[in-house]
Amino acid sequence: MDFELTPEQKLIRDTARDLSQREIAPQAAQIDRTHEFPRKIFARLGEMGLLGIMMPEAWGGAGMDALSYVLAMEEIARACASTSVIMSVQSSLVSAPILTAGNDAQRARWLPDLAAGRKIGCFALSEPEAGSDAKAQKTRGVRSGAGWILNGTKNFITNAPVADLALVFATTDPAKRSHGISAFLVPTSTPGFKVGPPDDKLGIRGAPSAQIFLTDCAVGDDARLGPEGDGFQIALHALDGGRIGIAAQALGIARAAFEDAIAYARERKTFGQAIAEHQAIQFKLADMRTEIDAARMLLWRAAVQKDSGRAYATEASMAKLFASEVANRAAKEAVQIFGGYGYLADFPVERHFRDAKITEIYEGTSEIQRMVIASALLKD
Repeated sequence: MDFELTPEQKLIRDTARDLSQREIAPQAAQIDRTHEFPRKIFARLGEMGLLGIMMPEAWGGAGMDALSYVLAMEEIARACASTSVIMSVQSSLVSAPILTAGNDAQRARWLPDLAAGRKIGCFALSEPEAGSDAKAQKTRGVRSGAGWILNGTKNFITNAPVADLALVFATTDPAKRSHGISAFLVPTSTPGFKVGPPDDKLGIRGAPSAQIFLTDCAVGDDARLGPEGDGFQIALHALDGGRIGIAAQALGIARAAFEDAIAYARERKTFGQAIAEHQAIQFKLADMRTEIDAARMLLWRAAVQKDSGRAYATEASMAKLFASEVANRAAKEAVQIFGGYGYLADFPVERHFRDAKITEIYEGTSEIQRMVIASALLKD
Protein backbone atom coordinates (compact mmCIF):
# COMPACT_ATOMS: atom_id res chain seq x y z
CA MET A 1 0.00 0.00 0.00
CA ASP A 2 1.28 3.45 -0.94
CA PHE A 3 1.06 5.70 2.12
CA GLU A 4 1.78 8.87 0.15
CA LEU A 5 -1.34 10.97 -0.34
CA THR A 6 -2.06 12.61 -3.67
CA PRO A 7 -2.01 16.42 -3.91
CA GLU A 8 -5.83 16.37 -4.12
CA GLN A 9 -6.12 14.26 -0.98
CA LYS A 10 -3.74 16.53 0.90
CA LEU A 11 -5.75 19.54 -0.22
CA ILE A 12 -9.06 18.15 1.06
CA ARG A 13 -7.40 17.16 4.36
CA ASP A 14 -5.83 20.59 4.79
CA THR A 15 -9.05 22.35 3.82
CA ALA A 16 -10.98 20.40 6.45
CA ARG A 17 -8.22 20.98 9.03
CA ASP A 18 -8.19 24.73 8.42
CA LEU A 19 -11.99 24.98 8.69
CA SER A 20 -11.95 22.84 11.84
CA GLN A 21 -9.29 24.86 13.60
CA ARG A 22 -10.64 28.29 12.66
CA GLU A 23 -14.42 27.85 12.75
CA ILE A 24 -15.46 24.56 14.34
CA ALA A 25 -13.17 23.91 17.32
CA PRO A 26 -13.86 27.31 18.94
CA GLN A 27 -17.58 26.46 19.00
CA ALA A 28 -17.38 22.78 19.97
CA ALA A 29 -17.78 23.25 23.74
CA GLN A 30 -20.79 25.54 23.28
CA ILE A 31 -22.40 23.13 20.81
CA ASP A 32 -22.04 20.38 23.40
CA ARG A 33 -23.27 22.54 26.26
CA THR A 34 -26.36 23.88 24.49
CA HIS A 35 -27.24 20.68 22.55
CA GLU A 36 -27.70 22.97 19.54
CA PHE A 37 -27.51 21.71 15.96
CA PRO A 38 -24.57 23.60 14.34
CA ARG A 39 -26.59 24.94 11.43
CA LYS A 40 -24.09 27.60 10.33
CA ILE A 41 -21.22 25.11 10.44
CA PHE A 42 -23.30 22.61 8.48
CA ALA A 43 -23.89 25.26 5.83
CA ARG A 44 -20.15 25.93 5.68
CA LEU A 45 -19.46 22.21 5.18
CA GLY A 46 -21.81 22.34 2.21
CA GLU A 47 -20.29 25.52 0.79
CA MET A 48 -16.81 24.00 0.92
CA GLY A 49 -17.83 20.73 -0.72
CA LEU A 50 -17.27 18.60 2.38
CA LEU A 51 -20.78 17.11 2.36
CA GLY A 52 -20.38 15.78 -1.17
CA ILE A 53 -16.76 14.62 -1.24
CA MET A 54 -17.59 11.21 -2.73
CA MET A 55 -20.51 12.46 -4.82
CA PRO A 56 -19.92 12.63 -8.59
CA GLU A 57 -19.68 16.14 -9.98
CA ALA A 58 -22.72 15.43 -12.17
CA TRP A 59 -24.85 15.34 -8.99
CA GLY A 60 -23.29 18.34 -7.28
CA GLY A 61 -20.38 16.67 -5.51
CA ALA A 62 -16.60 16.89 -5.58
CA GLY A 63 -16.10 13.52 -7.32
CA MET A 64 -13.34 12.43 -4.94
CA ASP A 65 -12.59 9.08 -3.30
CA ALA A 66 -13.36 7.44 0.04
CA LEU A 67 -9.85 8.06 1.32
CA SER A 68 -10.35 11.79 0.80
CA TYR A 69 -13.62 11.50 2.71
CA VAL A 70 -12.05 9.84 5.77
CA LEU A 71 -9.18 12.32 5.78
CA ALA A 72 -11.71 15.15 6.01
CA MET A 73 -13.86 13.30 8.55
CA GLU A 74 -10.92 12.80 10.89
CA GLU A 75 -10.18 16.52 10.85
CA ILE A 76 -13.80 17.51 11.49
CA ALA A 77 -14.13 14.95 14.32
CA ARG A 78 -10.90 16.15 15.92
CA ALA A 79 -12.61 19.52 16.34
CA CYS A 80 -16.20 18.46 17.07
CA ALA A 81 -17.57 14.92 17.22
CA SER A 82 -21.15 16.16 16.87
CA THR A 83 -20.42 17.90 13.59
CA SER A 84 -18.60 14.85 12.23
CA VAL A 85 -21.49 12.43 12.79
CA ILE A 86 -23.91 14.87 11.15
CA MET A 87 -21.56 14.86 8.16
CA SER A 88 -21.27 11.06 8.23
CA VAL A 89 -25.04 10.50 8.23
CA GLN A 90 -25.53 13.01 5.42
CA SER A 91 -22.80 11.52 3.24
CA SER A 92 -22.65 7.80 3.99
CA LEU A 93 -26.18 6.91 5.06
CA VAL A 94 -28.37 9.19 2.96
CA SER A 95 -26.56 10.49 -0.12
CA ALA A 96 -24.64 7.28 -0.87
CA PRO A 97 -27.74 5.00 -0.99
CA ILE A 98 -29.55 7.48 -3.24
CA LEU A 99 -26.53 7.51 -5.55
CA THR A 100 -26.16 3.73 -5.71
CA ALA A 101 -29.79 2.58 -5.56
CA GLY A 102 -31.76 5.57 -6.82
CA ASN A 103 -32.92 6.44 -10.30
CA ASP A 104 -31.91 9.64 -12.07
CA ALA A 105 -35.09 11.47 -11.03
CA GLN A 106 -34.40 10.72 -7.37
CA ARG A 107 -30.76 11.68 -7.73
CA ALA A 108 -31.62 14.95 -9.43
CA ARG A 109 -34.22 15.80 -6.80
CA TRP A 110 -32.10 15.16 -3.72
CA LEU A 111 -28.35 14.82 -4.30
CA PRO A 112 -27.40 18.38 -5.29
CA ASP A 113 -29.21 19.82 -2.27
CA LEU A 114 -27.75 17.22 0.09
CA ALA A 115 -24.21 17.79 -1.21
CA ALA A 116 -24.58 21.56 -0.89
CA GLY A 117 -26.08 21.41 2.59
CA ARG A 118 -29.36 22.95 1.48
CA LYS A 119 -31.19 19.83 2.68
CA ILE A 120 -30.51 17.61 5.68
CA GLY A 121 -31.06 13.85 5.62
CA CYS A 122 -31.56 11.12 8.19
CA PHE A 123 -31.38 7.31 8.06
CA ALA A 124 -34.43 5.68 9.66
CA LEU A 125 -33.58 2.01 10.17
CA SER A 126 -33.43 1.36 13.94
CA GLU A 127 -36.65 0.69 15.86
CA PRO A 128 -37.53 0.14 19.54
CA GLU A 129 -37.31 -3.63 18.94
CA ALA A 130 -35.01 -3.66 15.93
CA GLY A 131 -31.59 -2.24 16.73
CA SER A 132 -28.78 -4.71 16.13
CA ASP A 133 -31.38 -7.11 14.72
CA ALA A 134 -32.33 -4.86 11.81
CA LYS A 135 -34.23 -7.67 10.09
CA ALA A 136 -36.92 -7.45 12.78
CA GLN A 137 -38.56 -4.40 11.21
CA LYS A 138 -42.06 -3.72 12.52
CA THR A 139 -42.65 -0.60 10.43
CA ARG A 140 -45.01 -1.63 7.65
CA GLY A 141 -45.37 -0.41 4.11
CA VAL A 142 -48.67 -1.36 2.47
CA ARG A 143 -49.56 -0.71 -1.16
CA SER A 144 -52.36 1.78 -1.68
CA GLY A 145 -53.29 2.64 -5.24
CA ALA A 146 -50.21 4.02 -6.95
CA GLY A 147 -48.30 4.44 -3.71
CA TRP A 148 -47.63 3.21 -0.20
CA ILE A 149 -48.93 3.79 3.33
CA LEU A 150 -46.23 3.67 6.02
CA ASN A 151 -46.89 3.00 9.72
CA GLY A 152 -44.37 2.44 12.47
CA THR A 153 -41.83 3.91 14.88
CA LYS A 154 -38.13 4.54 14.38
CA ASN A 155 -35.65 4.98 17.22
CA PHE A 156 -32.41 6.92 17.84
CA ILE A 157 -32.51 8.61 14.43
CA THR A 158 -29.62 11.07 14.13
CA ASN A 159 -30.56 14.36 12.43
CA ALA A 160 -34.30 13.54 12.69
CA PRO A 161 -35.26 16.79 14.50
CA VAL A 162 -33.70 18.91 11.74
CA ALA A 163 -34.05 16.67 8.68
CA ASP A 164 -35.79 17.51 5.41
CA LEU A 165 -35.58 13.92 4.14
CA ALA A 166 -35.76 10.54 5.83
CA LEU A 167 -34.57 7.31 4.26
CA VAL A 168 -37.16 4.98 5.83
CA PHE A 169 -37.03 1.19 5.86
CA ALA A 170 -40.29 -0.75 6.13
CA THR A 171 -41.47 -4.32 5.76
CA THR A 172 -43.58 -4.59 2.61
CA ASP A 173 -43.82 -8.40 2.53
CA PRO A 174 -43.50 -10.00 5.99
CA ALA A 175 -43.45 -13.53 4.57
CA LYS A 176 -40.12 -12.81 2.84
CA ARG A 177 -38.41 -11.61 6.05
CA SER A 178 -35.26 -9.65 5.15
CA HIS A 179 -36.14 -9.91 1.45
CA GLY A 180 -39.47 -8.26 2.20
CA ILE A 181 -37.99 -4.97 3.44
CA SER A 182 -38.13 -1.95 1.15
CA ALA A 183 -36.61 1.54 1.33
CA PHE A 184 -38.47 4.83 0.88
CA LEU A 185 -37.40 8.47 0.47
CA VAL A 186 -39.84 10.37 2.67
CA PRO A 187 -39.85 14.17 2.91
CA THR A 188 -40.30 15.05 6.58
CA SER A 189 -43.10 17.47 5.62
CA THR A 190 -45.25 14.50 4.53
CA PRO A 191 -48.55 14.28 6.48
CA GLY A 192 -48.34 11.51 9.06
CA PHE A 193 -44.60 11.98 9.58
CA LYS A 194 -43.89 13.18 13.13
CA VAL A 195 -40.66 13.59 15.06
CA GLY A 196 -40.57 13.10 18.83
CA PRO A 197 -38.65 15.20 21.37
CA PRO A 198 -34.86 15.23 20.94
CA ASP A 199 -33.02 12.54 22.91
CA ASP A 200 -31.11 13.75 25.98
CA LYS A 201 -27.76 12.06 25.37
CA LEU A 202 -24.46 11.38 27.11
CA GLY A 203 -22.40 12.72 24.21
CA ILE A 204 -22.48 14.08 20.65
CA ARG A 205 -25.10 16.46 21.97
CA GLY A 206 -25.00 18.77 18.98
CA ALA A 207 -26.10 15.96 16.66
CA PRO A 208 -29.78 15.72 17.61
CA SER A 209 -31.53 12.37 17.49
CA ALA A 210 -35.14 11.41 18.15
CA GLN A 211 -37.89 8.91 17.49
CA ILE A 212 -39.87 9.13 14.26
CA PHE A 213 -43.57 8.22 14.21
CA LEU A 214 -45.19 7.23 10.92
CA THR A 215 -48.98 7.25 11.03
CA ASP A 216 -50.76 6.51 7.75
CA CYS A 217 -47.89 8.32 6.02
CA ALA A 218 -48.69 8.21 2.29
CA VAL A 219 -45.95 8.32 -0.35
CA GLY A 220 -45.99 7.66 -4.07
CA ASP A 221 -44.29 4.70 -5.69
CA ASP A 222 -41.65 7.14 -6.95
CA ALA A 223 -40.54 7.45 -3.31
CA ARG A 224 -39.42 3.81 -3.23
CA LEU A 225 -35.62 3.58 -3.41
CA GLY A 226 -34.57 0.59 -5.46
CA PRO A 227 -36.71 -2.46 -6.23
CA GLU A 228 -39.32 -3.66 -3.76
CA GLY A 229 -37.66 -6.02 -1.28
CA ASP A 230 -34.15 -4.63 -1.73
CA GLY A 231 -34.31 -2.39 1.34
CA PHE A 232 -32.30 -4.63 3.65
CA GLN A 233 -29.44 -4.93 1.17
CA ILE A 234 -29.52 -1.16 0.62
CA ALA A 235 -29.27 -0.67 4.38
CA LEU A 236 -26.38 -3.12 4.77
CA HIS A 237 -24.43 -1.51 1.93
CA ALA A 238 -25.01 1.94 3.45
CA LEU A 239 -23.86 0.72 6.85
CA ASP A 240 -20.62 -0.65 5.37
CA GLY A 241 -19.83 2.84 4.13
CA GLY A 242 -21.13 4.36 7.35
CA ARG A 243 -18.75 2.25 9.41
CA ILE A 244 -15.83 3.79 7.55
CA GLY A 245 -17.22 7.21 8.45
CA ILE A 246 -17.65 6.32 12.12
CA ALA A 247 -14.15 4.82 12.23
CA ALA A 248 -12.88 8.18 10.98
CA GLN A 249 -14.96 9.95 13.63
CA ALA A 250 -13.53 7.69 16.34
CA LEU A 251 -10.02 8.35 15.05
CA GLY A 252 -10.62 12.10 15.24
CA ILE A 253 -11.89 11.83 18.83
CA ALA A 254 -8.89 9.70 19.80
CA ARG A 255 -6.54 12.22 18.23
CA ALA A 256 -8.24 15.07 20.05
CA ALA A 257 -7.87 13.27 23.38
CA PHE A 258 -4.21 12.46 22.68
CA GLU A 259 -3.25 15.93 21.46
CA ASP A 260 -4.98 17.64 24.39
CA ALA A 261 -3.34 15.21 26.82
CA ILE A 262 0.19 15.65 25.49
CA ALA A 263 -0.14 19.44 25.52
CA TYR A 264 -1.34 19.34 29.14
CA ALA A 265 1.40 16.88 30.14
CA ARG A 266 4.04 19.29 28.89
CA GLU A 267 2.59 22.17 30.94
CA ARG A 268 1.47 20.52 34.17
CA LYS A 269 4.21 20.18 36.81
CA THR A 270 4.42 17.82 39.77
CA PHE A 271 7.38 17.08 42.00
CA GLY A 272 9.29 19.88 40.31
CA GLN A 273 8.97 18.69 36.70
CA ALA A 274 6.43 18.46 33.88
CA ILE A 275 4.33 15.32 34.20
CA ALA A 276 5.43 14.46 30.66
CA GLU A 277 8.81 13.63 32.22
CA HIS A 278 7.27 10.88 34.35
CA GLN A 279 7.56 7.44 32.81
CA ALA A 280 4.01 6.50 33.82
CA ILE A 281 2.66 9.37 31.71
CA GLN A 282 5.09 8.70 28.86
CA PHE A 283 3.91 5.10 28.58
CA LYS A 284 0.28 6.23 28.38
CA LEU A 285 1.12 8.69 25.62
CA ALA A 286 3.20 6.11 23.74
CA ASP A 287 0.35 3.60 23.80
CA MET A 288 -2.17 6.23 22.69
CA ARG A 289 -0.08 7.32 19.73
CA THR A 290 0.68 3.76 18.65
CA GLU A 291 -2.97 2.71 18.73
CA ILE A 292 -4.09 5.87 16.90
CA ASP A 293 -1.65 5.18 14.08
CA ALA A 294 -2.73 1.54 13.90
CA ALA A 295 -6.39 2.60 13.73
CA ARG A 296 -5.58 5.01 10.94
CA MET A 297 -3.93 2.28 8.90
CA LEU A 298 -6.98 0.00 9.27
CA LEU A 299 -9.21 2.90 8.25
CA TRP A 300 -7.13 3.82 5.22
CA ARG A 301 -7.06 0.17 4.15
CA ALA A 302 -10.86 -0.03 4.28
CA ALA A 303 -11.20 3.23 2.33
CA VAL A 304 -8.71 2.13 -0.34
CA GLN A 305 -10.50 -1.22 -0.61
CA LYS A 306 -13.78 0.63 -1.18
CA ASP A 307 -12.16 2.87 -3.79
CA SER A 308 -10.81 -0.17 -5.63
CA GLY A 309 -14.34 -1.50 -6.12
CA ARG A 310 -13.63 -4.63 -4.11
CA ALA A 311 -15.73 -5.94 -1.21
CA TYR A 312 -14.80 -4.03 1.93
CA ALA A 313 -17.40 -4.96 4.57
CA THR A 314 -14.94 -6.93 6.71
CA GLU A 315 -12.27 -4.25 6.48
CA ALA A 316 -14.83 -1.58 7.41
CA SER A 317 -15.91 -3.60 10.45
CA MET A 318 -12.29 -4.09 11.54
CA ALA A 319 -11.59 -0.38 11.21
CA LYS A 320 -14.76 0.61 13.05
CA LEU A 321 -14.25 -1.93 15.82
CA PHE A 322 -10.63 -1.03 16.50
CA ALA A 323 -10.92 2.74 16.04
CA SER A 324 -13.93 2.99 18.35
CA GLU A 325 -12.21 1.04 21.10
CA VAL A 326 -9.03 3.08 20.62
CA ALA A 327 -11.09 6.28 20.97
CA ASN A 328 -12.50 5.09 24.27
CA ARG A 329 -9.12 4.03 25.63
CA ALA A 330 -7.48 7.28 24.51
CA ALA A 331 -10.24 9.40 26.03
CA LYS A 332 -10.07 7.45 29.30
CA GLU A 333 -6.30 7.89 29.53
CA ALA A 334 -6.57 11.57 28.65
CA VAL A 335 -8.92 12.12 31.60
CA GLN A 336 -6.45 10.25 33.81
CA ILE A 337 -3.56 12.42 32.62
CA PHE A 338 -5.56 15.57 33.34
CA GLY A 339 -6.37 14.20 36.80
CA GLY A 340 -9.07 16.11 38.65
CA TYR A 341 -9.23 18.69 35.89
CA GLY A 342 -10.16 15.96 33.44
CA TYR A 343 -13.37 15.45 35.37
CA LEU A 344 -14.45 19.05 34.86
CA ALA A 345 -16.52 20.32 31.95
CA ASP A 346 -14.12 23.28 31.75
CA PHE A 347 -11.61 21.04 29.96
CA PRO A 348 -12.18 19.30 26.61
CA VAL A 349 -11.16 15.76 27.59
CA GLU A 350 -14.38 15.37 29.58
CA ARG A 351 -16.30 15.94 26.33
CA HIS A 352 -14.04 13.58 24.39
CA PHE A 353 -14.69 10.90 27.02
CA ARG A 354 -18.46 11.25 26.62
CA ASP A 355 -18.37 11.55 22.83
CA ALA A 356 -16.19 8.47 22.37
CA LYS A 357 -18.64 5.97 23.86
CA ILE A 358 -21.23 6.16 21.10
CA THR A 359 -18.70 5.08 18.47
CA GLU A 360 -18.81 1.58 20.02
CA ILE A 361 -22.60 1.51 19.64
CA TYR A 362 -24.01 3.13 16.50
CA GLU A 363 -23.50 1.86 12.94
CA GLY A 364 -23.37 -1.57 14.57
CA THR A 365 -22.10 -2.26 18.08
CA SER A 366 -18.64 -3.68 18.72
CA GLU A 367 -20.32 -7.04 19.25
CA ILE A 368 -21.94 -6.84 15.80
CA GLN A 369 -18.59 -5.90 14.24
CA ARG A 370 -16.99 -8.98 15.79
CA MET A 371 -19.82 -11.10 14.40
CA VAL A 372 -19.25 -9.67 10.91
CA ILE A 373 -15.52 -10.27 11.10
CA ALA A 374 -15.89 -13.80 12.51
CA SER A 375 -18.47 -14.70 9.88
CA ALA A 376 -16.06 -13.66 7.12
CA LEU A 377 -13.24 -15.65 8.73
CA LEU A 378 -15.32 -18.80 8.97
CA LYS A 379 -16.33 -18.59 5.31
CA ASP A 380 -12.70 -18.79 4.19
